[in-house]
Amino acid sequence: MQTQLAGQDTLAAVAAVDLVKVYGSGDTAVRALDGVTVGFTRAQFTAIMGPSGSGKSTLMHCLAGLDTATSGQALLGGTDLTRQSDRVLTKVRRERIGFVFQSFNLLPQLTAEQNILLPLELAGRKVDRHLFSHLTESLGITGRLNHRPSELSGGQQQRVAVARALASRPEVVFADEPTGNLDSRSGAEVLLFLRNSVRELGQTVVMVTHDPSAAAYADRVVMLADGRVAGEVEQPSLASVTEALQSLAANR
Repeated sequence: MQTQLAGQDTLAAVAAVDLVKVYGSGDTAVRALDGVTVGFTRAQFTAIMGPSGSGKSTLMHCLAGLDTATSGQALLGGTDLTRQSDRVLTKVRRERIGFVFQSFNLLPQLTAEQNILLPLELAGRKVDRHLFSHLTESLGITGRLNHRPSELSGGQQQRVAVARALASRPEVVFADEPTGNLDSRSGAEVLLFLRNSVRELGQTVVMVTHDPSAAAYADRVVMLADGRVAGEVEQPSLASVTEALQSLAANR
């Protein structure tokens, strides 16, 4: 299922509708999201950018069911995550969402292959060996599948994490600063693969990043400022993303 935002022609795989997130209360309350409405198109690579404190990570966490919104809707297909129990949210995250984190989040006692297949095992789902082979070969980790994370470089660990995120064919992959702990070459390889997963596998990818070079790999960039959508960049380049960020900074 997909969600169509009112007044928009674009079908969204995941969307926020008037999403508000407030931390704290009274004089110390912080309005991290201030009525955000935005959709993320199926089979598209979208980057979320903005200054520190703009709400980009909070938006991703609410859309992924990792944080609870104060009001509004966080929609994954036909499911409003803001109305689900913790038990249902755990199931949704395991079966319908893929995650790629800056810190890799691999289990140290498991091999690369075991890490990749763990979400499928937890969900009781059969492994698609054709997809598994495609992912590991495309990511260049076929020869490292029996190695544990401590025996892998940072770039290899992140490629394992990407394979884990994609192996279950999730409705959306959320990537939170996926190149933050990588050198430029390893980061470019991960970003290129995420972009190719959209083209070749029809994957939906939503990435939070502070790096204009990383955002330039996306099909679209959503800009946030002060908890609100502050603009978009279609078919971004390093120059156009940098210009958009400079414009945001000048208008604050």
